[in-house]
Amino acid sequence: MREHVLSALVDICGPDYARVARSVDTVAGRRAGFVALPATPQAVADTVRLAAGLPLRFLVRGSGSKIDWGTPPGADVDLIIDTGRLNGMWDHDVAGATAEVATGTPVHALQAALALQGQRLPVDPPSRTATLGGMLSLNESGPLRHRFGTPAEHVDRVTYVDVSGALGESDGEDGRPGIAEIKGVITSAVVRLQPLPPARRWVGVAVATPPQIRKLESAAAELQPSAIEIDLPAGGPAGTLAVLFEGAEAEAVERAEQLAALWGAGAVVTPIAPPWWGAYPFGRDDVALRLAVSPDDLPAVIYSLGDAAGAPVPVRGSAGLGRVHAVLPGSLPPDRLRGIVDSVRHVLLARNGRAVVVAAPPSLAAEVEMADRHDFY
Repeated sequence: MREHVLSALVDICGPDYARVARSVDTVAGRRAGFVALPATPQAVADTVRLAAGLPLRFLVRGSGSKIDWGTPPGADVDLIIDTGRLNGMWDHDVAGATAEVATGTPVHALQAALALQGQRLPVDPPSRTATLGGMLSLNESGPLRHRFGTPAEHVDRVTYVDVSGALGESDGEDGRPGIAEIKGVITSAVVRLQPLPPARRWVGVAVATPPQIRKLESAAAELQPSAIEIDLPAGGPAGTLAVLFEGAEAEAVERAEQLAALWGAGAVVTPIAPPWWGAYPFGRDDVALRLAVSPDDLPAVIYSLGDAAGAPVPVRGSAGLGRVHAVLPGSLPPDRLRGIVDSVRHVLLARNGRAVVVAAPPSLAAEVEMADRHDFY
């Protein structure tokens, strides 16, 4: 049976692009059966049809940076469909500010190509190796979400292969494709672009306690920044609130200096982002908890999380939107983790907020309620 499956995958993808899974090809801590790298939408469709007919349980992988996020598969994955060969950009309409991009394209490579034409896709996923497809599948947002919204909001149309192997296309009911509803493999997306800003300036200031965040953030929001981010380490030095201004050189500098004057002593203006900017505060062995609440209520929720955990918890994310990630130890027993999350959810319920466990070590992820795909949209 294994030889038959591998032979069929080789016929579709080519001898160098289908193989038995290796130790690095794991999902939820378990090795998959096979890995296939189709190069075209038709090859993706043929691969999915093969999986449906045998049947094989398959999972789509871009760079693999988020492969263990969310609810783990209920059974072993038989086949990883790797999108690494679905790569490139075409139909780049510079004047119309749109482009069609294959979903295996790394976001950083796409941005580099667009920059040559003075454009960008206004996204900055914190997963440094993220592909376009991986970013869209979980609507992964970075600091620029404050001004530009989520990645899905910049997509006009997607092409995909559904779970039966049929090719499809979606532009959504309101002009925005329902990416979260697509079951299968997204193969390309038509995205809307923005001009590349000529200048960027960050303003940073130390914050000692969560209540300081809202007052400082409110002053920044009046000046129309591109992002407002907070970094609160636990048990270390004071945290930092940082704000990004983009635009023409004179405009970006003027607004940055205006904010620094409002914030007073200790505020610093710099053309270089803080080292933590746009990076997740958690690692593979941690529990990542995503909190979403109004910016007014964010300080109270951060305090309640620390109370539930019994100590201050590292927090980083968008203070301007009230969307942050908190870090809990991956060594927590499942009951203890559930208790902390339930406690925070109780506080959030009265504030119309929510909390989901985005990622956790496999042993914990199998025992607690994890985010599902719709939680990311």
